[in-house]
Amino acid sequence: MIRVVRVVAAAGAILALTAGVPAQAQTLAGSRAEAPPGWADENLPKGWRFTGTGTDRQLVWHSPDRVPMGDARIEFYAGDRLLGAPVPARDGRSFRLRLDGARIGPDAELRVLAGGRRLDAAGTAAGAPSRRLPAPAAPAPRESEPAANAVDPGVPGPYRAARGEYALKSVRLPGFPEPVEMRATVVGPADAPGKRPVALFLHGRHATCYTTRGEATGGWPCTDGTKPIPSHQGYLRAQKLLASQGYVTLSISANGINGQDHLAEDGGAQARSSLVRLHLARWADWAANRSGAPAAARAVAPPDLSRVLLVGHSRGGEGVNRAALDSLSRPPADQDGHKGPVRWKIRGNVLIGPTVFGQNPAADVPSTTILPGCDGDVSDLQGEIYVDGTRGVSNGSALHSAVYMVGANHNYFNSEWTPGQAQAPADDDFGYGGDTPDPVCAPGTKTRLTATQQQAAGATYVAAAARLFVAGDDKVRPLLDGSVRRAPSAGSARVLTHAVGGNRTTAFLPGPTTTVTGSGRLCTPTGSAAAKGCLPATASGGSPHFASWEVPSEPGREAVAIRWSNPGATAAVRPARPVSLVGADALALRVMVPPNSSGTQLDVAVVDSDGRRANLGRSRIDGLPGSERTTSYWGREIRVPLAAASKARLDLKHIKALELKPHSRSGQAWLIDAWGWRPGTPAVRATEMPRVDIGRLTVKEGDSGERTYRVPVRVSGQGSGRIRVFVPKPDTGEFTYRTVTVRPGSQDIGVPFTVRGNTRYGYDLMQDMLVKSVHGAVVGSYRGGVTARNDDPMPKITVKPVAADVTEGRTLTWRVSLSKAADADIMGEFSLLPVTSGTELSTTDVDPRWLQDTLGISPQPSRPLSAMSDATASLPVSVDAGRLSAEVKVPTLADGVREPAESLRAQLVTWDQSWEPVKGPVIAGTVRDVS
Repeated sequence: MIRVVRVVAAAGAILALTAGVPAQAQTLAGSRAEAPPGWADENLPKGWRFTGTGTDRQLVWHSPDRVPMGDARIEFYAGDRLLGAPVPARDGRSFRLRLDGARIGPDAELRVLAGGRRLDAAGTAAGAPSRRLPAPAAPAPRESEPAANAVDPGVPGPYRAARGEYALKSVRLPGFPEPVEMRATVVGPADAPGKRPVALFLHGRHATCYTTRGEATGGWPCTDGTKPIPSHQGYLRAQKLLASQGYVTLSISANGINGQDHLAEDGGAQARSSLVRLHLARWADWAANRSGAPAAARAVAPPDLSRVLLVGHSRGGEGVNRAALDSLSRPPADQDGHKGPVRWKIRGNVLIGPTVFGQNPAADVPSTTILPGCDGDVSDLQGEIYVDGTRGVSNGSALHSAVYMVGANHNYFNSEWTPGQAQAPADDDFGYGGDTPDPVCAPGTKTRLTATQQQAAGATYVAAAARLFVAGDDKVRPLLDGSVRRAPSAGSARVLTHAVGGNRTTAFLPGPTTTVTGSGRLCTPTGSAAAKGCLPATASGGSPHFASWEVPSEPGREAVAIRWSNPGATAAVRPARPVSLVGADALALRVMVPPNSSGTQLDVAVVDSDGRRANLGRSRIDGLPGSERTTSYWGREIRVPLAAASKARLDLKHIKALELKPHSRSGQAWLIDAWGWRPGTPAVRATEMPRVDIGRLTVKEGDSGERTYRVPVRVSGQGSGRIRVFVPKPDTGEFTYRTVTVRPGSQDIGVPFTVRGNTRYGYDLMQDMLVKSVHGAVVGSYRGGVTARNDDPMPKITVKPVAADVTEGRTLTWRVSLSKAADADIMGEFSLLPVTSGTELSTTDVDPRWLQDTLGISPQPSRPLSAMSDATASLPVSVDAGRLSAEVKVPTLADGVREPAESLRAQLVTWDQSWEPVKGPVIAGTVRDVS
C-alpha cells in the first residue's frame, strides 16, 4: 500500500507517491508552512521553490554546494518557527520537506539552519547565523595568560601502551533494519599493576563509507567498491595519553548507527547508548573470564568497570550522556538494545561539541563539555545545555563544567575527520558556507588553532576530566571549574571554563518569580518578542546559553539583561525568597558580555533581609573573540569573596538581593546565574528519581466515527518529580505546556488525541508531545505521540494524452487521472528523457516564464530539456485532494524558424516504501512548425 505521512517530509524526490517514511524527517505537527495565496516560486528567496499544489506541497531548498554529512540536524524555519527537518537527496544538495497544508505567512523569512548556523544563501551570507548581522568588531586585546595549574593532566604517565582492535558479531538495535557493527580500537597499559579504570570513546555522525576516488557516502552497510570510514580510530592521541596514565581505553565504531539514525525520532541517542552499554557488557564478561577476551583486550591490563569515563564527540556526546542516564535508570526494554544487568559505574562524561536534541542531561553524572569556538557543524554550541540544563534537576552534587576552546573547530578533535591525517575524505567544517575569510576562525588567523594544537588541547582536557571524575584528584579541578588556570600541555590554546554543581549552592537563578529593577530586566532566550528577548537583533553572533530547542519559547531558561548609558546604573536582582550563602567562600557569577569587548567592570554587592548591604568587590569581564559566524556570547565565571559581607555582619542565611553596578559609560551584560562557591569536589550523591519515557502509538484511522487515544507514557524508578509537557496546537503550531508531577506508574500524563475515520486514501496523521525535566525526574525518550495510519488504498493512476502532437506556440498536454478521489494530494514527477530519434525540444523552444516558474532555470544557454541537471530535469504533477485529475502542460514558443519536428519524452516516477524510485509509463510529445 502506498502511504503519505502527514508530518513527514518526502525523501529524495520532488514529489511523493510514497509508502512509509522515516520519523526523523518530519514537519512539526501543527506548523503552518504552505505558501500564501498568490505566492509563486519567484516570490521565494534564491535556491527555494515549491513543488506540487494543494495541501501536500513540498518546500525544496537546493544548495549551490554539497552540504557535508554532519551531526547537527538540518531544519527549515519560517521566521522563528520550526517547520521541520527535511530529508536530503543523495547528492547532498537538495533538501525537501512536505508541508501538509500548513502556511508560511507572507512576511515570514525562510531559513535553513543546522546547529543554529544558517546554510542558505538567502541570508546575509551563506553560513552566517540566523540574524542579519553587522560586521564583527576588531578582536579585543588578549588577556594576560592565566597561571599554570599545579597539576598538568596532559603529561604522559609511566606506562607502556599496547594497541589492538577487535571485531565481534554485529548486533540488532530496535528500529534499525540493518545490523550495527561491534568494533573497537583498544589502547591500554601493558605493564600497569592491578585492575585499571576504563575510558570509552564514541565518535559522532560522519560519513560512513568511502571510495578510493575520494567519494564519501552516508548509507549502511557499505556497498561494493566502498569501505567503512574508520572514525573510531580518530582519538588515538587521547587514548595513548590516558593509556600511559594507566587507563584501559576503547574507541568504538558506530557507522551502522550513523547510516540509519534518520529512522530514529531522537536522532539515534538511544541506539548509541545501547551500543556503548553492549561494549561495556562484553568487557564485564572479559573481566570475569580473561581467556574468553579477544587478543586486543588480553594485551592490556584488566579493566576495573567500577571506574568508567565516557567520552563522546558530537552525536556521540549525546549518546554517552544517554548511556550514563540509562546506566542509572533503565530504559524501556522495547527501546533498548542492551538487555542484561548494569555491571559498571559511570564516574563521569566528557562531551566534545555535542548535540543535545532531547535536552535531557544526566544530572547525577559529572561532566565536562568542550565547546569549540569555531565549530562549523554544531555551531550553536548547544552542548552548553549539559551544564545549564542540570540546574535544579537533582541535588547538584555532580560538577558540570563547560570548556570553551577558542579557535577549535568541530572535526579536528578526530584525526580521521582531519585533512592530511584521515584515510577517507575530510574537511574543515568551519569552511563550509562562505568564501569570505572569518576574522576569528579562518585558518592562519591568530585565534584559529591548527589540527595538532587542537588535538593536543583536546587530549589534555579529556585527561583532566578523567583525573578529576575517575581518579578523584581535586588538584586538577581548577582547570575545569572556572578558576582561571591553564594546562601547559594544552600549548597556546586559549581555554576558558565555568561550571555549576559540585561545591556550589544555588543563590540567584533567574526565573519567572525573579524581580529585576534598575538597569536590568528579566529576559527569555528563544522565540520571544524583541522586548523580552535576551540578545538584541543587532547582536553579532549567538549564545550557547540560548541554543534553541524544538519548542521555540519555553519557561525556565531566563537570564537578566543589563543595559546602561551612564556609569553607576545599578541592576538589582531579587529572588522570590531570600537565599542562603552560609558556608560559601565566594559568590560565583556567570556573566556574559558582547564578543570582542574589553574592560567591562561591575561592582558586585549583596543585601540581606534587614537591608544591610555589602560591596563584595569589582570584577572585570572581557568578551570572547567572535564574529557574526561564531557563538561567542558566553558566560565568563567571576568570583568575589564574601569576606566583606561577613565583616559588615550581613545575615548570610537571608540574602534578598544581588546588585550589579557598571563603571563604564555605556554597555551591556547578561547575568546567567550566581552561586555560593567554595573549593573542593564533593562525592556525588545520586538521587532516586522517577524516569519518564514517551512512546508513539500507531493506530488505524478506521472507516468512520471518532476515537480518542492517549500518548503512551512510561514512568519507572522511584520517588516523585516534576516534568513539563509540551503539545503543539494543530491549527497554529504554537506550543501549550503544563507542569506535571510524576510517580512510578502514573497514568494521567499522556495527552489525548482524537482520530477521525474515513474511507478515502489520505495522510497518515502524526500528533506530537514533548517532555522535559523540571525537578526530581529523569527524561529518557523525550518525544512521542499518536500516529493514525491511513488504511485506505491509493487510487490507481493512468496517463492519457490530451494534446501530444501540436504546432509551435501551442501547449503539449497530458492528463493524469485517478480511479477515485483522495483526501491527500497525489503527487509524482515526469522525468525528462533523451529522445530516441530526431531533434529534442530545447529550453529555448518553451515558454521562458513557464521554464522559470516550473523548473527554476533560465532558457539560456539553449540545451535539450533532458540535459538539465538531475535536480531540475523533471515535470511535477499533483492531483489535488478531492479531485480526480490534473494536467501536465509544456507551453511551446513559435520561433518562426523552419526546422524539423521536435519531440519530448518523459517517464512517470513514483516512490516505494524505501524511497526508491518506481518507474511508470513513458509519454511522448511532438512539436511541428506552424507551416
